[in-house]
Amino acid sequence: MKSVLITGCSDGGIGAALSVKFQQKGFMVFATARTISKMTELQYMPNIKLLELDVTSSIDIQSVLKVVQEETGGKLDVLINNSGQQHVVPMLEMTPEFARKLFDVNFWGVFDMIQAFTPCLAAAKGTIVNVSSICSYLHTPFMSVYNASKAAITMFGETLRLEMMPLGIRVLTVITGAVETNIMKNGSVPSLDPLLPYHKAQQQIARLASGDDSVTRMKREEFAEKVIEDMLRGRNGKVWRGASASVTQFASLFMPVTVLDSVLSKNSGLSDIL
Repeated sequence: MKSVLITGCSDGGIGAALSVKFQQKGFMVFATARTISKMTELQYMPNIKLLELDVTSSIDIQSVLKVVQEETGGKLDVLINNSGQQHVVPMLEMTPEFARKLFDVNFWGVFDMIQAFTPCLAAAKGTIVNVSSICSYLHTPFMSVYNASKAAITMFGETLRLEMMPLGIRVLTVITGAVETNIMKNGSVPSLDPLLPYHKAQQQIARLASGDDSVTRMKREEFAEKVIEDMLRGRNGKVWRGASASVTQFASLFMPVTVLDSVLSKNSGLSDIL
């Protein structure tokens, strides 16, 4: 039986949907989240093993690695790095500590997972799937640190695609568009500094932080099915999946920067304070 390890599998998210789809296709699934109690969707499904994992904890990573090695004989066919945090706030309103925490989860957690599981992946001639975002191509105001973390993942994945070739490991980077998930369900924005101009856009920033942006989103089950199809067909490198992904790909290639600036400024509320 082939095996897959997926991070970020809390209820209502992409990871949970991927876990279900992989299980339906006959994989042994190691589904992980920081808290097992938040994976109730997967609780009673056969061939899905729930594991506690904080990707910023080396102790947790080694603990999960040991379980996978014992269960599979030291092989892992697929590693999906899906854990991530999103935050909408002007850069000048974000503490350095929080910014670093965002990178710890979105980038360094992926780095640490890949380093730890590469021997298992190499033994299976497996695949790494990194879930990135269209935000790695869109300089959306008030999301600078998140955008930067996803841009780092995109370039990291594309470089690893070459570095992993001698080991027989494929690297797929999913440029994710709008998908129905809980990532912004509890999003909030603190009261902004009245001495800075951004407080005038507080209401719009708060809407963006909560996901109230009127954007049409792809069902997470459909997204999961497309990503798994890409992987099983042997795709390598970048794939664009989710609502608005194709439009973003086109805009990043052909839209003049001044036009894109105008669109992003209007949608974020920045244009109201210029």
